[in-house]
Order: sequence, then structure tokens, then C-alpha cells
Amino acid sequence: MSNDGERRQVKQVRSVSVRARAGGGVRERPLLPDSHAPDIVSAARLNPATLDALFAIVPWPPGAAALRRLPESARWRELEAHTPPRAGSVRTTVLAGRRHTVAVLGYLASDASAFERLSLAGRMLKEAAARAPQDIGLAAAGPAGTARAALEALLAAALAHAFALPSWRAPAHGERRIRRVEVLNDVGLDTRYAAAAARGTNLARWLTALPPNILDARGYRRVITTLARTHRLTLRWLDERALRRAGANAFLAVAAGNAGSGAGIAHLRYRPARGRRAAPPEVALIGKGILFDTGGINLKTHRSMLDMHTDMAGSAVALATLLALAELRAPLAVDAWLAITENRIGPHAYRPQEVVRAANGVTIQVIHTDAEGRMVLADTLALAGRTRPRLMIDFATLTGACVHALTERMSGVFSNRPKLAAAFVEAGRASGERVWSFPFEADYDAELESKVADIVQCAIDGKGDHILATRFLSRFVAPGTPWVHIDLSSATRAGGLAHIATDVTGFGVRLALELLLKQSIGRRLEGAQ
Repeated sequence: MSNDGERRQVKQVRSVSVRARAGGGVRERPLLPDSHAPDIVSAARLNPATLDALFAIVPWPPGAAALRRLPESARWRELEAHTPPRAGSVRTTVLAGRRHTVAVLGYLASDASAFERLSLAGRMLKEAAARAPQDIGLAAAGPAGTARAALEALLAAALAHAFALPSWRAPAHGERRIRRVEVLNDVGLDTRYAAAAARGTNLARWLTALPPNILDARGYRRVITTLARTHRLTLRWLDERALRRAGANAFLAVAAGNAGSGAGIAHLRYRPARGRRAAPPEVALIGKGILFDTGGINLKTHRSMLDMHTDMAGSAVALATLLALAELRAPLAVDAWLAITENRIGPHAYRPQEVVRAANGVTIQVIHTDAEGRMVLADTLALAGRTRPRLMIDFATLTGACVHALTERMSGVFSNRPKLAAAFVEAGRASGERVWSFPFEADYDAELESKVADIVQCAIDGKGDHILATRFLSRFVAPGTPWVHIDLSSATRAGGLAHIATDVTGFGVRLALELLLKQSIGRRLEGAQ
């Protein structure tokens, strides 16, 4: 059995903390990141005398005109003459002047993908990391469209590198972070959108990286409450009593092993304008929020359990996407449903061969307690479907099978509408968060037939578990509702991914924003089939 889960700044969120026991004492622990965020300034020209580091992307092969726009262009031409650059290569030098500005130049092929742009930008930011620059400049050369895309990649990488993940180490003496980003923006880059996407990604990274004794169910609820208030979202918290009344017994089966009763489903609502508060959602974002996954009765091994505090990444992506949409005042009515619990082992933990009835009446024969993600999502999908959204998207670190199929470089996408699956693949290419579409064929349901219930939770062996898990989830999607499932195999990757240098990537926010705001989602929904 494969593991289940394997300068125009907007308002900043006020600090939230939780008191947690540590070494016999109690001390304050942050639940949300601090308010530090670099100022983003568009400039008509960059002055190296005011910068600690300068990052520039030029087309490959480079032309004299591209280099001419850079400070001390003669030095770059000398370097090129000595060692001709290759596509994707990075050059670093120190400019003249009292500030000794580090200059990093990246060469981008004309046919480079968004992922390649982000990867190049990430490598460039790493080049100057030892210098710990505080004031940096970003520039890109080439045709307007190409330069704009390259500049966006540099800004995304800069904002990712400026962000510090949660840490309880003693602060290093004289620790420095990026505080100001000057952008040579003569190509019409939308810095507001880029900053919102980066903030969303960074929030997803932060929440996913928090230790399980810090981000427990009650702590997560406090985070959501604070963020909802800050962004003027409507929040309804369905606790275990409310879920019992709703018949959400699949969710409650997983929560039964918890020591406390703090588990629940958070339902957040964003509406773009006054007078539309009661409007049904056009999009429902659903996120798996397993705060720690022991595997339950089918206990995980040490290695498999070590990073299971990140098994709530799907909920972090759904939440951060909703907040980014609210920040950008997106013209879409959007809900988010976050399934928040742990999968613990205890005297009341659910067991293999139990039969439970989900909120939509479908009965489930439990096979493996480490397939808890599909259990909590079953009820969450069913409850979200009652609001009749035009599109449902769920994000979940659901199966190890998807990681084995794709590694952590891409995530899996499944849909009951082929055109929507294709739209997500397209959005993945455009955003640099790549996804691969897997089969969604009805004959796979033969593997999920039960003799005692409507459906078995999973197959006994792990073959194609990412496909079978999706077929299982489809039983809890309201008939006729377009639905997309994202199996987040890229939520974590050793050494980072693209422009993200940390193991926790925040994968999914850029993808969702690309689809919902930049792609024609209305046309996709009308023509989905």
C-alpha cells in the first residue's frame, strides 16, 4: 500500500501566535509570518550605486543591443568574448564603485519554457545569496513579451528568496534579508499580480513548514479566522458536532483517533462586489488538511512518517489561492473548503473493514487507514457540492503513487472533463508549475467494488493508486459538476523546485491563479465536456 500523502504593497496580516509546550515550559510560537516584505519599486533606470546586487536576464544568443542596456556593458562583452555563454548559463561579476555591486547575468533561450525561466531566475538569486543583499535591481532585455516574462520570473524568485520559513533557531548576528526590489519595468510587468502570487505561494510554504505541535487543529483555526477577518471573507467552521449532523462520517472516522475534538471543515467565501454576497460560488477550492498523518492503525514507518506534518499542503494551497484572489479583487465568486484534522492512532481510531456512510449517502468499506486523505475529502467534496459551484478543484498530497509516477518535479491532474484537464496542463506550462494529466476512465471502478458497501476505500495493492483514489473521490462529486483533482506530488522536493530554494515549495498557487485569472475559465466551463 502506498502512503496517502506522501512599491505597492497590500495590507499585511497581523501576527498570530500560539502557546505551545517546549522543554517543560511554555513560550509564544508564531503561526503567521512576520510583516516583512520587500518594497517593489518600478524604475526607469537602475543605478548600481544604490544596489547591493543586480540581476539581469538577456536573450541567448545575446545581441549587442541587449548588453548595451546593462551597467558597465563593456565588461559583459569582454566576458562573452573570453568564454561564449550557453543557453541557461549564469555569469557573475562585481561592478566598479564603492558599493561593489554583485552583478548576475542569466542567458535565456528564446524558446525557454516558464519553468526554465523560473529555474534560471532561482539559480541567479542563489549566486548572490552569500552576499545577503538588501537592495537589489532586476532587469530583462529582449522583445517586450519575452522581457516581461523573464522579469516576472526574476521578481518571483526574488520574493521567494526574501521570504524566511518558520525557524526557532537563535537569530544569526547581523542577519540580512532583501528589503527593496527595484524593477526596470519598461515592459509593462504587472507587479501587483506578481506580488500577490508570491505572497500566496509564500503563505502556503509557511503553513506547510510549521511543525505539528505548532499548527494543530486549534492553531490552524486561529490562523484561518485571522486571515478571513483581514481579507474580509466570510468564515463558517463546521466542528465535529456539525459534521455529525451533516452525516460526514468518513471525515469523522479519521478524526476519531485524535486526542482532542478540534478537527473540522472550514468554509470560506469570497465575493467580488457588494450585492453578490448570496451568489452561489463559481469556483470551489477544496484542500486536504491532514495536520499530521501517523497512518493510523496501519502505522507508517519512521521514514514515511517523518515529514507528515506537510500532509496539509493542499489546504494551504486552497487557502492561499483564495486570499490572493481576494487581494486582487478577482471578478469570481469563490469558496474554499479546508478539511482539517490529524490521522492519529488511539483507542478510538478507525480500523480496516469498518463501513462508514459519507455525507452524500455513499457507504465506504475501509481497507487501509493510511488512505485517510480520500476519506476526509469525500465528505468535503460532498458538502461543497451542495452549494452548486460551477467548478470544483481539490488540492491534496494524496498518493505516493503519483510521486512514483512523476517524481516531485510535476504534479498529477485528473478531471471528469477532458477539456478542463487540458486547460490545467496549459496553465501549468504558462505558470511554470507543471502538471501531467492521468486517465479518468470508468473501467478502473472495477478495482473499487465492494461486497459489503457501495465502494471500497482503496485497492489492497498499490497499483495505480493515484488513479483509483481519483475514481473513489469522483463518487462524492455532485453529478454534472465539472471537477479537477490535483495530486500534489510537487508539494515538497529536496533542494526545492524552479525558483523556490526550500524543500517546501508552495506548488499550486501560481497554477490556480493562472487558470482562474489569466486563462478563460468562463469559456472553459461553458465548453467543458
